[in-house]
Amino acid sequence: MNEVQDTKKTDALFEKVSELIEQARKRVATAVNIAEVYTKYHIGQYIVEDEQQGEYRAQYGKQVLKNLSDRLAGRFGNGWSYETLAACKKIFLVYSNSVTTGYKIQDKKANRRLPNSAKADSSQNTQEENCNQRSQNPKFTLSWSHYLILMRIANPDARSFYEIECTQQQWSKRQLSRQVGSCLYERLALSRDKDEVMRLANEGQTIEKPSDIIKNPLTLEFLGLKPDVSYSESKLENAIISKMQQFLLEMGKGFLFEARQKRFTFDEQHFYVDLVFYNRLLQCYVLIDLKADKLSHQDLGQMQMYVNYFDRYVRQDFEKPTIGILLCESKNDLLVELTLPKDANVYATAYELCLPDKALLQAKVKEWIEEFEENNGKEEEDGEV
Repeated sequence: MNEVQDTKKTDALFEKVSELIEQARKRVATAVNIAEVYTKYHIGQYIVEDEQQGEYRAQYGKQVLKNLSDRLAGRFGNGWSYETLAACKKIFLVYSNSVTTGYKIQDKKANRRLPNSAKADSSQNTQEENCNQRSQNPKFTLSWSHYLILMRIANPDARSFYEIECTQQQWSKRQLSRQVGSCLYERLALSRDKDEVMRLANEGQTIEKPSDIIKNPLTLEFLGLKPDVSYSESKLENAIISKMQQFLLEMGKGFLFEARQKRFTFDEQHFYVDLVFYNRLLQCYVLIDLKADKLSHQDLGQMQMYVNYFDRYVRQDFEKPTIGILLCESKNDLLVELTLPKDANVYATAYELCLPDKALLQAKVKEWIEEFEENNGKEEEDGEV
């Protein structure tokens, strides 16, 4: 064996061993992160149980945590502040309620009025429920830093959605924070049929058909463009290209960037598609045209022509029909409906250059879910009759 062959063999072996070591390190890091979450969850459980048994006043309970913090710091070093212990308590209260009908918090005032025998029965029932709770731990898949963000989400459906998406897409803490701040759950919910809203909490964002990739609105605050300043479509395009990683994150699952200003020629005329993507989950091209002002019916017709061209001359037999998205500052839904045929694979979605009003979006989603549940209730009553 000559020296060149020997070097190549060594290089190949080095790459295999290096990959194995890196995978092992990742598994160890993941195991350590998850062990930290479970540890702090059970610390929170002990704190809650201790507070219940002692029937502490709030102020006294706070002092107990401060004392506990000092003693833990003395034995284990920094990292066990009062705020950390309070967060341990919170993750237990939040996630224990998400895996059962809820951790039984004793009503101290009501309990004081019970006879001794009733108090004993109540205490025994609570202890049994707490034992059952220990055997039904939630499944943690993320780091403690991620759960510090998730715990702040009051809506359990939204919290479940973000946890699923964060696990599947391996979002960093910063990416998770951005998606929560941009109201991804609410925007996806409002872009879907009411029947599909309930799937978000259980399955995350499922990509099965073209409408599943649509968000309304698309939030582009990361571009750094001021909402109250006019700008050209080329400036908007350049800003997106310079922030492509963030734009792909905002677009969602399965997007791959292919080209900008993609040219094709038809009837001796040149046409240019602003941005061309490919979605590997839907197995189709996704064309995006940018409109820095109000959407017109001419814009819709032009995008329909782009989509038709790609379907006839670009896409291969195994690929699904091309999707066209007009990304515009504002749109008229009635105009879109009147201009496009019902089976058109063209969508218009507005974009915003600042984070949306979370309270407003949450109110809309709540209204939709209440209507969904009300309709389901009526259907069940009709079925019983």
